[in-house]
Amino acid sequence: MTAFTVSRAPLGRLLRSELRWIFRRPRTLILLGLLALYPILFGIGTQVIDAPVRANGNQSIVAAVAGNGLMLPVIVLSTTMLFFLPLGTTMTASDALAGEASHGTLRGLLLSPVSRVRLLAVKAFGVAVVSMAATVMTAVIAFVTGLIIAGPGSLVTISGTTLPVGEALWRVVIATLWVTVQMWAIGAIALAVSAATEHPLLVMASVIGGLFVFGLLSSIPVLDWLHPFLITQSWDSIVDVLRDPMPWDGLITGLLRAVCYIVIGYSLALARMVTKDG
Repeated sequence: MTAFTVSRAPLGRLLRSELRWIFRRPRTLILLGLLALYPILFGIGTQVIDAPVRANGNQSIVAAVAGNGLMLPVIVLSTTMLFFLPLGTTMTASDALAGEASHGTLRGLLLSPVSRVRLLAVKAFGVAVVSMAATVMTAVIAFVTGLIIAGPGSLVTISGTTLPVGEALWRVVIATLWVTVQMWAIGAIALAVSAATEHPLLVMASVIGGLFVFGLLSSIPVLDWLHPFLITQSWDSIVDVLRDPMPWDGLITGLLRAVCYIVIGYSLALARMVTKDG
């Protein structure tokens, strides 16, 4: 009697297949295209309205960004992390599990010779790559746009010191990696919600709506006891990379808070996956 053994698919092939599936989706490409255009339009827009602002004697954030190649990428990251980057991350996470369940393909994946822990790891990898690619692309385009518009001699911190290109680039790298970890935290929570439902739109509404609620709660002084538990509480710390010397307290606190959300999110997603019916 011949014994049949079920071979396991190579992990590398699974990861490549997941990335091909994600980056071939039109909505992913559209979102990346919008994120690529945003820094360019933002930089050009600040240049266009800079002259009227200065003519009126106003020293606003617009004037500061228009003449500062360092501030542009940081401001672009700080604004995109409020909606566009979380939207892209949540959209990918909602398609990863809830989208598969709504199309009936998740059942086949759960019955395939791939463990559920491995399947969740592949889905989490896809979400992490998309969020990192979107953040890095946005930061790189914004930094290059700032250098083209304002020149390499315009890399000035809000403390008034001018930085060389190498140090300014290093600070943008720090801001990019920090924002990436924040998006990974959102992706982990979105995957946990995605594992518990078959409706992708519910995942997006829950996570994006939750971020808006967190932002509202963080602005209420009477709820200051709740603020340390809100992931959005430290998001304004990204501007610390524009200070000289650069303070690390807010960045590290935000990083640790995001790591806690990552652990909690993936733990909940894993607990749901191992008990999910095929």
